[in-house]
Amino acid sequence: MAGRIESYAEFWPFYLGQHSHAANRALHLAGTGAGIALLAAGIAILDWRPMVAAAVVGYGFAWAGHFFVERNRPATFTYPLWSLVSDLRMFGLFVTGRLKAELERQGFG
Repeated sequence: MAGRIESYAEFWPFYLGQHSHAANRALHLAGTGAGIALLAAGIAILDWRPMVAAAVVGYGFAWAGHFFVERNRPATFTYPLWSLVSDLRMFGLFVTGRLKAELERQGFG
């Protein structure tokens, strides 16, 4: 995509395109799921260490998917907030069984 993305509505299809390989999406989903679990554990036991681990694990899995599977630059480097929101959105669509339909709707299915 040429130029800077100016809206989240424009970013979301770009984000999905950056995750076109199922293996990359799987790594993202595993990292996001583990990150959410670690964050919840840290809050539950009032310990900051699992919360730090949540970020390391979440981004580690995601970046591995970009560098080794998709071979592209993670969107989080340029659009950190929209990227985080989109990771959570993709995870939510996956766990509710709606990710495949969204990928198809956006032309990536």
